[in-house]
Amino acid sequence: MNGIVGANRSSALDAFREELAADHLQPLWDIMRRLAANEPANGGIPIHWSWSDLRSHVMRAGELVTAQEAERRVLVLENPAFPGEGRITSSLYSGVQLIMPGETAPSHRHTASALRLILEGEGAFTTVAGERILMSPGDFIVTPSGSFHDHGNDTDKPVMWLDGLDFPLVNSLDVGFFELHSDTAQQATVPDDLSSRQFIHGRLNPAWVTTRTASSPIGNYPWTETARAFESIADSAAGSAADGVLLEYTNPWTGGPVLPTMACRIQRLVPGFSGVPRRHTAGTILHVVRGSGTTVVNGTSFDWAEHDILAIPSWATYEHRNGSRTEDAVLFSYTNEPVVRAVGMYREQLL
Repeated sequence: MNGIVGANRSSALDAFREELAADHLQPLWDIMRRLAANEPANGGIPIHWSWSDLRSHVMRAGELVTAQEAERRVLVLENPAFPGEGRITSSLYSGVQLIMPGETAPSHRHTASALRLILEGEGAFTTVAGERILMSPGDFIVTPSGSFHDHGNDTDKPVMWLDGLDFPLVNSLDVGFFELHSDTAQQATVPDDLSSRQFIHGRLNPAWVTTRTASSPIGNYPWTETARAFESIADSAAGSAADGVLLEYTNPWTGGPVLPTMACRIQRLVPGFSGVPRRHTAGTILHVVRGSGTTVVNGTSFDWAEHDILAIPSWATYEHRNGSRTEDAVLFSYTNEPVVRAVGMYREQLL
């Protein structure tokens, strides 16, 4: 090779890098493997939150911080790989929200789409785009991008739910907007739970509703309907070798995911279930609706119980196990799979 050699070359390269940095340039050879890794490696680490600890922290927040101070009293589940960034995986956000008796969380809207799975308490409500949606444990509630929404609790007990949003994705694209409503709480403009009562009838959709939306028009997928689906299937279907009896919440207009950026599913692991290892290029958040078991992620075992939460990064190998001989385990999940599929980059393997 012609040119500078030895120690002089090393010093010259260091000086050259400084010159490049001053002009906001970067040599590709220094960062090639960070830009083009052999496989996905930036999704965070697998991590598990115990509900017993998490609930204690959430209730303590209720003692120390008012709804007015917080706007949203939420404890964010933050992956240690992304300190201070509010991310549970590379493109997803997760938190547990608490609303105390008599409180109102003021109406606002944002570009990020949101989902909520009700964990504890009954009778609180969220108002989304003028529709008041009542909450019960296990209900799955959708808040499409750009929809005004507020929360209220007229009961005498606290209510908690899991929040899932695509904030990290929206912010990475630099397309996020936020706006407070002129009123603290919206006025309801349609009867309570109208969207669920119109649409939640299998494949029977209201023919007089002609607006087709990329996000599901259903505000609440009630747990009663989900339980009925599992009871109807019973033990008649073997389900997935990796995920058991896996059902997806869908948009009745498209048959696809409930939100353009997040797919939401619920799965039943029968007693003794031991799934085959699987991996895919979608970050996944799991919530234990009921039961107990173990998920092995990249060789590390995470034991879980009711309401625990687990983050599985993209391309991490996982396998679910229900060690009970008598009780089902039910897991809710949401992922960024629709985005990955939309850009033609979804990949999966059974191992």
